[in-house]
Amino acid sequence: MSAETPSTLAGSIAPTAVVAPGLAGATAPVGDSGISPGLRSELQKAGIVATTLDAIYNTGRKHSVWPLQFGLACCAIEMISSAASRFDLARFGAEVFRPSPRQADLLIVAGTVTKKMAPQVVRLYNQMPEPKYVIAMGVCAISGGPFKEGYNVLKGIDRYIPVDVHIPGCPPRPEALIHALMTLQRKIEAQATLAPTSPGVSGTAANANPAYSRARREFPIPVYSGRDLVPPYNPEVWRPPARQNYTG
Repeated sequence: MSAETPSTLAGSIAPTAVVAPGLAGATAPVGDSGISPGLRSELQKAGIVATTLDAIYNTGRKHSVWPLQFGLACCAIEMISSAASRFDLARFGAEVFRPSPRQADLLIVAGTVTKKMAPQVVRLYNQMPEPKYVIAMGVCAISGGPFKEGYNVLKGIDRYIPVDVHIPGCPPRPEALIHALMTLQRKIEAQATLAPTSPGVSGTAANANPAYSRARREFPIPVYSGRDLVPPYNPEVWRPPARQNYTG
């Protein structure tokens, strides 16, 4: 198959054309929209499989998600159960729980996050290589749950690190974690691999989007001062809701 060099391999989003032998004039744009169904069908008849670089990368990524072996509270028991034979998380390629954050790309925050533990969670997240993802498992990890009014409980891990999928429940069943993993796989499948180099997208904007950059994202680690965390939240990922005055 003869083809023009796809400029997408160099990071450009300009469309190019793909021509199959014996298919005169059968060209279709290749870019953000991918390959046209008509051209893909004709190529398959000729024994040629056409795909995109994003599809190749993302297929490997979504079927080899390695969670970090890290649990906080009772939700961790359900997380462990999901890897057992009854629920078999291995069917989705995520059974390899790694003991080191250097070898993991998924952080499952399973359980209550105390203010003393929050700095360690952020530190583990910073040590994970890109691309990395976070699942908040259970209402305690999402908002503090039944311990929300406690003086030592963080009211949501999304105050310090970005969360990709939330799993409500107290605790969620292993099926809910499997459903969250499938949701994360769909998100990975839609990610872009290369950064656009068009004039409309600056380097700073490209690096700010994790789907466009391989640069490491490290967030400030909060410090427990004995009474509270400093800073109380990371403004890059979370801001307190605006106060509303109710009159009745």
